[in-house]
Amino acid sequence: MRPHARVVELQRAHLEEGLASGVEITSSGPTSIEKASGQSVKLDCQFNLDAVDSGPLDIEWSLISNDNQKEDKVVILYAGDRSYDDYFAQMKGRVHFNSADPKNGDASINLTGLKSVDSGTYQCKVKKAPGIRSRRMLLIVMVKPSKPRCYAEGPTQEGKDIVLRCKSNEGTNPLQYSWDKTSGGKLLPSSAVLDPVGGTVNVRNASAGASGSYRCIASNRVGSEECTLYLNVTPPPNTAGIIAGAIIAVLLFLIIIAIILFCCCRARHRKKYEKEICNEISQRSSLGSMSPSNLHEYALKPQYDKIPSDEYERPPSSVPLPPPTATRMAGPNLSRMGGIAVMIPAQNRDGSIV
Repeated sequence: MRPHARVVELQRAHLEEGLASGVEITSSGPTSIEKASGQSVKLDCQFNLDAVDSGPLDIEWSLISNDNQKEDKVVILYAGDRSYDDYFAQMKGRVHFNSADPKNGDASINLTGLKSVDSGTYQCKVKKAPGIRSRRMLLIVMVKPSKPRCYAEGPTQEGKDIVLRCKSNEGTNPLQYSWDKTSGGKLLPSSAVLDPVGGTVNVRNASAGASGSYRCIASNRVGSEECTLYLNVTPPPNTAGIIAGAIIAVLLFLIIIAIILFCCCRARHRKKYEKEICNEISQRSSLGSMSPSNLHEYALKPQYDKIPSDEYERPPSSVPLPPPTATRMAGPNLSRMGGIAVMIPAQNRDGSIV
């Protein structure tokens, strides 16, 4: 609907209301209602008729659009002594008249299973010619906070700054957070700094007295949820002890490595020694299996550890040459050549005449 047409319609509505002298809306309750999602709400619209109102009774509930360029949406309608509650698909099955017979003066409606999208301005219009009256109500559907999550951030040690956090993932703003201690003195530590919007508690320079149970409450105008946590502030670690332990662990590791290397080397040498022993035993077994003739031949073989005899030390020039063998010639041949036959007595190897 265009802005000019909208103005014309409003002017006409005001004119009709000025001319109407019979219909009167008598509801005087709040015109703004806040409800949580999932709840139900009654939008009140009571009216009175006058004898001058002779036309048919029409009751119309509509959701006013925030954009002047868009038309209003009819939510539920009563006309011709009949209710029509299926005009608005978004609310189908969740809206109905409060009275079974609205013409008796009760045009109120009930909305069930509220959702955040149901928020808006609703208008009740009662028309019975010649009279027309209307009433508007603002409905705000808020989402209550979901169950928050509580946790500690940072090292929970003495002398450190510890941050306690509380966060609700769902809920209509503004959300507010509050913290309290449920054990011990039931008071937050004196060094604690609370942030009600961010949902944090900063415990500065924490001490053992800060240990205990804490509770966080997340809330808005339609509901609240809470969570708890237990904070255990521990003494700082013994740094010197940790360093000494690390050094001892390294030394033990090096000792173990040295023992393993020593055992490996010893096993390797032992294996080599056993192999040499086996070879020597094998050689001795081979000698023991020889026959006497084989042993005699083995003894006659030159050994490298024996001293060479004089025969090997004599130079080659001193070795006696074998005597020349005389060629025997027959007597006639020898005489023919002018030779004289001579008899040589036979000798033994030692030179004696046979």
